[in-house]
Amino acid sequence: MQAGVSAGSREAVLPVALKDAAISAVLTFLVLTPLVGLRATEDSGGPLILTYRFGLVLIFAAIVAVLRFVLHLTLWRPGRIKGGGNTALAAIADKAEPFAKPVFFAFAIAFPALAVLGAGDLGASRYYIDLGIYIMTYVMLGWGLNIVVGLAGLLDLGYVAFYAVGAYAFALLSTSVPLNDFLAGHLGEGFWAAWAFWLCLPISGLLAGFWGLILGFPVLRLRGDYLAIVTLAFGEIIRLVLINWVDLTNGGAGISSIPAITFFGIPFTAGDDGFAALFGLPFNAMHRIIFLYFVILGLAALTALATVRLRRMPVGRAWEALREDEIACRSLGINTTLTKLTAFSIGAMFGGFAGAFFAVRVRFVSPESFTFMESAVILAIVVLGGMGSQMGVAASAILLIGGMELLRNLTFLKDPWLLGPDFDPTLYRMLIFGFAMVAVMVWRPRGLVSSRLATIFLKERKKVSGDLVKEGHG
Repeated sequence: MQAGVSAGSREAVLPVALKDAAISAVLTFLVLTPLVGLRATEDSGGPLILTYRFGLVLIFAAIVAVLRFVLHLTLWRPGRIKGGGNTALAAIADKAEPFAKPVFFAFAIAFPALAVLGAGDLGASRYYIDLGIYIMTYVMLGWGLNIVVGLAGLLDLGYVAFYAVGAYAFALLSTSVPLNDFLAGHLGEGFWAAWAFWLCLPISGLLAGFWGLILGFPVLRLRGDYLAIVTLAFGEIIRLVLINWVDLTNGGAGISSIPAITFFGIPFTAGDDGFAALFGLPFNAMHRIIFLYFVILGLAALTALATVRLRRMPVGRAWEALREDEIACRSLGINTTLTKLTAFSIGAMFGGFAGAFFAVRVRFVSPESFTFMESAVILAIVVLGGMGSQMGVAASAILLIGGMELLRNLTFLKDPWLLGPDFDPTLYRMLIFGFAMVAVMVWRPRGLVSSRLATIFLKERKKVSGDLVKEGHG
């Protein structure tokens, strides 16, 4: 009897799916027609001209219809067992997991050489290596926030504040005239410009960690949405302070002329004392870019290593206990105050390191670089990758940041038979970003990596499904 009902249910899925897909397509067309289908453009003479892009609206409607149809045939089909998945894919994932992290770091180390070989020239590889630096920065930020959100379960919407503190700390210290003059008188002219990054990097991280403690004290009794609101307010407060404290931060104009990074005191210049002359290489400006890539790779590896080590220590186990149940955590005698403060401060410290690197890479900082959108993107990377999972966060950063950047290369969409020469794919990056988040949350609600390995185990180490824990996990 149950088999007959199940078969009948499966047969009824197709017409229901087609009907829902058609209704969704019609609703999407009606909603997007005034928003996307009609566009006001300015003529050379001055007046506005209304242009029509109904073809683009039809494409969006077709995409929505296809996605709804697929959902009805997969996740929403009658009789589907919750939590069930493709066992073949799960088996492949289990076998590949031990090799994921070594393969990732091996590819990351070889990436500059692969970029040069693929581009055919050192100068032509600039775009790809810059893209690698951009992605690795967000990988490091995601791993830093993963300590707060993924391991400790503290929802932080103001992580960009620590990123900003690290960047401005390095910018202010490296461009300080009194400090430069003092060190020039004792250690020689040019010492501070050559060693500013290496000396200010730990200071920037410690200052950001100190601000993490400052944020942690007022929110010790807050959880969930209330904690998110306070951390969001903290991020906005820091940004407004950077804008309005003109005497210190130069306001909206930002801080420029930040000293460039050096190879441990050796500048990347064309002179006889430069990096190229010291190692007998022909001078090329790409030497500095490649070195910047390996610096951020080293900082990201340090973040990953520290997280793995801390997770196995008592403080890491306390973070996971706090994430699962704070009341049970208190009943076990764990000091939740100290546990929360360590999570905020350590996560903030790695954000400060990333901020210092951002400042030395761009050599200019301004409040516009540290808006709430940055916090939202970093949090989305952590959530979509699987909170608590390092490789999930890395994969999410590559997909979201690298994928959005690759939109610039989709020039074939401007062909007349597709979307026309006026179409700019980069304008739709946030729309695609939103679709990606919705898709992952529908198909993988616990993130790309939805299982975790137990930190402590008896005799045999087994995976724990993300459905069995409060937050997801690898």
